[in-house]
Amino acid sequence: MVADGNTPAPPERLWRNPEPKRNYDVVIVGAGGHGLATAYYLARNHGITDIAVVERGWLAGGNMARNTTIIRSNYLLDASAALYDHALRLWEELHEELDYEFHFSQRGVLNLAHTEQEVRDARRRAFANELNGVDAEWLTPDEISEICPILNTSNLRYPVLGATYQRRAGIAKHDLVAWGLARKCDEMGVDFIQNREVTGFVTDGDRVIGVRTDNGDIGAGRVGLAAAGRTTLLTDTLGLRLPLQSHPLQAMATEILEPVHPCVVMSNHVHVYTSQAHKGELVLGAGIDTHNGYAQRGSVHVIENQLAAAVELFPVFARAHLLRTWAGTVDVTPDASPIIGPTPYENLFVNCGWGTGGFKATPGAGWVFAHTIATGEPHPLNEPYGMERFTSGALIDEHGAAAVAH
Repeated sequence: MVADGNTPAPPERLWRNPEPKRNYDVVIVGAGGHGLATAYYLARNHGITDIAVVERGWLAGGNMARNTTIIRSNYLLDASAALYDHALRLWEELHEELDYEFHFSQRGVLNLAHTEQEVRDARRRAFANELNGVDAEWLTPDEISEICPILNTSNLRYPVLGATYQRRAGIAKHDLVAWGLARKCDEMGVDFIQNREVTGFVTDGDRVIGVRTDNGDIGAGRVGLAAAGRTTLLTDTLGLRLPLQSHPLQAMATEILEPVHPCVVMSNHVHVYTSQAHKGELVLGAGIDTHNGYAQRGSVHVIENQLAAAVELFPVFARAHLLRTWAGTVDVTPDASPIIGPTPYENLFVNCGWGTGGFKATPGAGWVFAHTIATGEPHPLNEPYGMERFTSGALIDEHGAAAVAH
């Protein structure tokens, strides 16, 4: 990375690349944001540093490198609001804690409403946020125009009837987040094992005692699985079926522009969300591709539809040039909420099913998953997110508050 005027040059070395030991107290599968944050909080909060984070590619090269960097906590249900707002509070202090600048910018997020039903749903969510201590406001079209003057609110097919607004929400530069976490983990003795794919588990009856990789086994006292869209490929080797589907999720960026877009704007109805990165490129995304798949690419018609929606909402973007597109592989549950907790196999824990909401939860997910691995019991914040809810019926249905539908 080349330093710009706002980003300090990286240190000469961010982390080691050691050969793995034969055994570790904890092995974490997946060196994305959640795997890194879990390792960090295992060391920071629980004093566990004999950790290997095993990654099939390069560190943070999966969904962590392929998201749209939005951070917010304005979710509808009590369990969701508590978990995501815990994450947001951690975000607010994380750059100082890591001593690493990752451009966390609390510029605010607007969630637009285009129909009367969306108005009712959005106002309900804003009122629920207020009851849960999460900052939320309901704005009229005139108030929206004061915050984001370039947004077209009236001269379009689906006029903007209002929006919820979370002022504490914003964006951060995802690569720098990962590097900051990895650097601090390395200082505390965590090993990162890159380019080694976990292919299954070493078991002793119903107890997991290690992981199998494409270059030998690694023993583990406990295993935390944070493999996002590839989670079921691993749990299937144990005959453990999880209620997950994997889909491509696309995003894209334009050329670098002058600062024109002051906040994040999300629209579920016309299906696009936009922000402007700290260097100036516009970052755009939408919902998942409807087909299942593990490839990090998506369908052209999804790109066409979200660009049409973006230009309708922001006519000023019409002449911007699209430079690149990319996709991640997201894992989606039936209730659009994650699974975080123990499994029927002793010593095996899963953190999966985040769909399109994983990046914003990064420190909060790491905090509660580290607690779960260290103690063997869920943290109060992730206790509602066990896999047993899919048999008990205690679902956490967050499809609406996801803002851009899973």
